[in-house]
Amino acid sequence: MYRRPNSTTPIRLLIVNSHPIQYFAPLYRELAADEQFDVEVLYCSRHGLAGEIDQQFGQSVQWDVPLLDGYAHRFLSNQSPNPSIYSFWGLLNLSVVKAIWQAPRGVVMVYGWAYAVCWLAIVAAKLMGHQVCMRAESPLRFETSKSPFCQQLRRLVLGQGLLRLVDYALYIGEQNRAFYRHMGVAEQKLIFCPYAVDNARFQRAAAERFPHRAGLRRRLGIDQTQKVLLYCGKYIPKKRPLDLLKAVASLQRTDVAAVLVGDGPLRPALEAFCREQQLPNVYLTGFVNQSEIVSYYALADVFVLCSDEAETWGLVTNEAMNVGLPVVLSQAVGCADDLVKPGQNGYQYPCGNVPALAEALRTLLDSSAADWAAFRASSRSIIDQYSYAQTIQNLQRALSQPSAT
Repeated sequence: MYRRPNSTTPIRLLIVNSHPIQYFAPLYRELAADEQFDVEVLYCSRHGLAGEIDQQFGQSVQWDVPLLDGYAHRFLSNQSPNPSIYSFWGLLNLSVVKAIWQAPRGVVMVYGWAYAVCWLAIVAAKLMGHQVCMRAESPLRFETSKSPFCQQLRRLVLGQGLLRLVDYALYIGEQNRAFYRHMGVAEQKLIFCPYAVDNARFQRAAAERFPHRAGLRRRLGIDQTQKVLLYCGKYIPKKRPLDLLKAVASLQRTDVAAVLVGDGPLRPALEAFCREQQLPNVYLTGFVNQSEIVSYYALADVFVLCSDEAETWGLVTNEAMNVGLPVVLSQAVGCADDLVKPGQNGYQYPCGNVPALAEALRTLLDSSAADWAAFRASSRSIIDQYSYAQTIQNLQRALSQPSAT
């Protein structure tokens, strides 16, 4: 079993991930820049680098922020007969075993268990004397929404199987922590590694865009006196974007506009609802890339996420709070327990309860100027605790100690 020799020797960290992801690349850069770590990332797919079709957006997506700069990485060959990031057998990178065997003994971090390569990597790392860290998103609420048979099977396969091979579980928030405890993972094996976005980038971009807020609104045709409710995400069933439009319709207020940033298969239904209800102040933007998304946060007043329990976190909430937006989230959203402090920076409501959503929005919209300022300040204060720096600090502290296994 790997032990860090001393405090001056970097922690050797080998990360196995499915493909380059815009939210994780900045974390890898910060880890690589920290002298306490020696980091390499093994990617199992090039998905997202060449503008492939995103099945949920329904269009080609190529992120316009750096995904591979600033850290050591390589791509593993994939032996799957049907390569894909959308199926378990879609990532069958047998070369991960050789890569782990050749790596100096250290720490291997694997993202979840959704692909065959994840299982290969965990077993190989354990057999070859590495410490094994698991980072997954699963919230307890989503787990307990499954059938009793499915829950029992998962507790057998994961709780009594795969997770027994893990030295540390890196939980992203309270619901994810509760999931690991539900699966029998001991408290001393849990490390808090909060789900985060590049806070510095979003806060810097917001400071640059906010002075141009009026112009951004004019570009969409939004009146300067209107309060803007913002949704960001794919138009797919689990995110329930129609709930927001139903709430807006029930408010019957001309001083409110709704901007839904994203795209997806529910777009025709959203457009049909707007026509039927004669909602003039609703804007469906289509896909917006990372370099432009902050402009929409800057023109908004409230961020809304209506998702069900399949929303394992909701990093768009982190983005919105970095811009200082009050938030209204369904109680089923994975990050709601962590990021929403009712009455301080926003409100929660029962998922699918449109009247409760409308009432939460009404309460915010009718707040005084002093309350609005307090909501915005609270959002910024809370999100500062969910950062890459926090993850790096907690990893460094835990991985410098003997394994909890």
